[in-house]
Amino acid sequence: MEKKNIDWSNLGFGYVPTDYRFVANYKNGAWEEGGLTTDATVTISECAGVLQYAQTCFEGMKAYTTEDGRTVIFRPDLNAARMADSCRRLEMPVFPEDKFVDAVVKVVEANEAYVPPYGSGATLYIRPYMFGSDAVIGVKPASEYQFRVFATPVGPYFKGGAKPITIRVSDYDRAAPHGTGHIKAGLNYAMSLYPIMEAHREGFAENMYLDAATRTKVEETGGANFIFVTRDNKVVTPKSNSILPSITRRSLIYVAKEYLGLEVEEREVYFDEVKDFAECGLCGTAAVISPVGKINDHGKEICFPSRMEEMGPVITKLRETLTGIQMGHIKAPEGWIKVVK
Repeated sequence: MEKKNIDWSNLGFGYVPTDYRFVANYKNGAWEEGGLTTDATVTISECAGVLQYAQTCFEGMKAYTTEDGRTVIFRPDLNAARMADSCRRLEMPVFPEDKFVDAVVKVVEANEAYVPPYGSGATLYIRPYMFGSDAVIGVKPASEYQFRVFATPVGPYFKGGAKPITIRVSDYDRAAPHGTGHIKAGLNYAMSLYPIMEAHREGFAENMYLDAATRTKVEETGGANFIFVTRDNKVVTPKSNSILPSITRRSLIYVAKEYLGLEVEEREVYFDEVKDFAECGLCGTAAVISPVGKINDHGKEICFPSRMEEMGPVITKLRETLTGIQMGHIKAPEGWIKVVK
């Protein structure tokens, strides 16, 4: 299929409408079959559950053109499982996981002309989401829901390479110990907007959130998990029931163990330890890994050995290996790559 006439190399990380999206509705206790539509408009009641009580969750993943010309999606089955967990926690009906993957594939197939060419640095970002759509005035779950999937081509998260960023230790709490931090609920991101904008106004790229109960342990940022590297090249990731189980983080842990032969620890990470790590990164779908050069703790700076000039050597290797798997230069583990075409 001929690609759209888009300046792929100058795409930003923003919304570009594509031709098709998938829509399915839940009514009378069951999901309809659903299908593709060209209509990008969502029409709901002014009293819809999503508008009144934020009953919504979402996912994010990418489709790529590989080195050999295939169109592939990275681990959509894990996104399906994570959305199912989010739905259960928010008292929303689970969209069947196999149908979730099928819907994602249909959207990528229908918008194949928008999948950026190999080597452009761009990808097709895919956003499945679900929300309560019927009128709810009392505090209770909606009885009708809509599941949708749209796609948009996006440029590389970092223009000109991944340069280390400076983050701050936040005075705000991201998630309560028994709250919703472990699911991808829209409400988690709504509450993070003020802290992230405040961080930006103060010159920082992101917030480091500590655990709400003791404020002694590292959790995550508003939209990414942490990865640390010790001075003897051990990979360490924080473990907590209120951290979102990042698919990128889980993939990087596997890459560290099975591809790079590194020792990995998933455990509680105390903030007092952070100054002793050799490298620090934030991992997520958008950028794979964002290197952190400095952490500002209320005026006191923690500077990592790689400083602000370049990504550390272990994080560089992790990023190169995972992107190599995604783009087809490196053989992927069984089941990681969903081939669309």
